[in-house]
Amino acid sequence: MADQQRLTPEMLVPRMGEYLIQKGLITAESLQRALEYQQEEIAKGNLLVLGHALMDLKLIDRADLDQVVTEQIIHLRSALQVANRTLERRVEERTAELQKALERVSELNQLKANFIANISHELRTPLTHIKGYIELLISESLGAITEEQRHALQVSQQSTGKLETLIEDLIMVSLASRGELSLKQESVDIRRLSNLAIKSSTNKAQERGVHLQAVIDDNVPFVQADAQKLVWVLGQLIDNGIKFTSSGGSVVVSIKREGEQLVVVSVTDTGIGIPSNRLSDIFEPFHQLDGSATRHYGGTGLGLSLVRQIIEAHGSMLEVQSTEGHGSTFKFPLLVAGDSK
Repeated sequence: MADQQRLTPEMLVPRMGEYLIQKGLITAESLQRALEYQQEEIAKGNLLVLGHALMDLKLIDRADLDQVVTEQIIHLRSALQVANRTLERRVEERTAELQKALERVSELNQLKANFIANISHELRTPLTHIKGYIELLISESLGAITEEQRHALQVSQQSTGKLETLIEDLIMVSLASRGELSLKQESVDIRRLSNLAIKSSTNKAQERGVHLQAVIDDNVPFVQADAQKLVWVLGQLIDNGIKFTSSGGSVVVSIKREGEQLVVVSVTDTGIGIPSNRLSDIFEPFHQLDGSATRHYGGTGLGLSLVRQIIEAHGSMLEVQSTEGHGSTFKFPLLVAGDSK
């Protein structure tokens, strides 16, 4: 530190020599002499600013040098103030533009939610008519049918069931995006709900050759939740695991108690897994990690988005652990019901 040169005002002033010439305090030749002298001193290991070089050579006195330095500093400060004001104005303009853009995005999201809600409700009425007439035809209330006709009607009935499920999902998406997703939280038997969800997915698992099982602790208490939506969540996670698991793989539903206050629900599969840099993408509505995934595996990309929103509406959090090529685990905690602690 002892060898460090002491800071002086002229160190802060750029292009000092040109300014001195403009002021008529030195000539161009004098400046050149001072610069050469400065370089000689630096070569000797003596750090020397231009102002000191000029004074050493008696080319300018201290008073004139201080005056010039002061003027330059004032000019620099004024320029800095102007720059700051310009920057502040630009920041305000950009902030206003960003605010308008955010408001526009919010408006578009609201329009999208309203559109989804309206079109979904409009689809319900014709679908109800289609379902009703298919049931009448299958039951032969409108006349006898052949076995081939019955099979065709049963396929149509299954398709209307899938379409009805999609419409209900769309309505739930629109409600969630508008903050209108309501929960009817009560004391529910998580063991019974998980078994119901597994039972409803058993045929699908068997068709794909996937082993579906439950691992449920004996001492699992009731939890505080919306039973209908929790069954839907479990069904989505189970079906998602089955869909992305090859034949011979497995999907395991685990219900475990952790401490006095929590029950942890998890669904683990041995499927294709998710790349670590794409984990957040799976929760985007109408989004697939790969465009080919929709064609190969099917689906709209709504399921996991709704699952997370429903879990968060319960005051919980959905955690995902996945290894590409080795499967995934989706888990979330639920509070033990007050009368089960």
